Amino acid sequence: MASSKADETRREEVILETPALTCPECGGTDVVRDNEKGEMICTTCGLVLSDHRIDTGPEWRAFTSDERDSRARTGAPTSYALHDKGLSTIIDWRDRDSKGAAFSAKQRAQIYRLRKWQIRTRVHSSLDRNLAQAMTEIDRLSSQLGLSQGLREHAARLYRKLIAGRLWRSRSIDATAAAAVYAACRHRGSPRSIEEIAEHSRESKKKISAHYRMLVTKLKIRMPISSPENYVPRFISDLKLPSEVQKITMEILEQARKVRGLVTGRDPRGLAAAAIYIASIMSNNRVTQRDISQVSGVTEVTIRNRYKELVSRLELTIAPYA
Repeated sequence: MASSKADETRREEVILETPALTCPECGGTDVVRDNEKGEMICTTCGLVLSDHRIDTGPEWRAFTSDERDSRARTGAPTSYALHDKGLSTIIDWRDRDSKGAAFSAKQRAQIYRLRKWQIRTRVHSSLDRNLAQAMTEIDRLSSQLGLSQGLREHAARLYRKLIAGRLWRSRSIDATAAAAVYAACRHRGSPRSIEEIAEHSRESKKKISAHYRMLVTKLKIRMPISSPENYVPRFISDLKLPSEVQKITMEILEQARKVRGLVTGRDPRGLAAAAIYIASIMSNNRVTQRDISQVSGVTEVTIRNRYKELVSRLELTIAPYA
């Protein structure tokens, strides 16, 4: 059954790249979904593959955020960053009922006892206590480092795999949590240095590094090598430089990769810092080596050494200071 031209104007053209959705008539794989009618239609021959779509949304409508919150009957989504994944109930700390009226003295005493036992039941085993402490530490480190919610969730999943799989025993919770945060940042291409994490952690850099190596070994993770390009956007943002500097920096690092022995074995933060320094001079947006050193976490000596290597090996022309 072919659809009319009038129906095609109301159709939402969403191409489904799923191999399982194949037209039995012509064998075509380009299928569009008409959300208004609940039909899936083959674009090649016009055959209606399905005319029944289940609406998974709510049965009510809301036009403001307050109206949406008042009509919702479900809680927040599950989160790995919470030790119980957010599935347990929480008794509110405010001593008021659903209508906003204050509790009496007897009711307050009863709610106090219920709240105390509710907290105890949420953390009733050694595993729960371990996860509760670790998730709090991961959340604190992520907040201090300005990490996104996705990185927090990934770090929490890495930690849970170690603990739930009984791969990790008698280890420092704080050091393991810091190692999980460092691994999550590297794994997702948003690297932070060990020094940055150790600055906000209660454990030393040496201990965090040891726990990180053991975490990667136990979970058998193939960790990508840190690239200087991954550090550039964050350094540029912290230095408040224009996008022109970032573009030139990326071009310099791309040229450096083509030169043998210029990138391999070098600290990616040092290369990124030196390339930013060169780009700032070339674009006439000069910034001092001290400022770059404070943002990147590498010394001014390292920046100067990488600067000399890049300028000489790439044969760059740098304008002198006025």
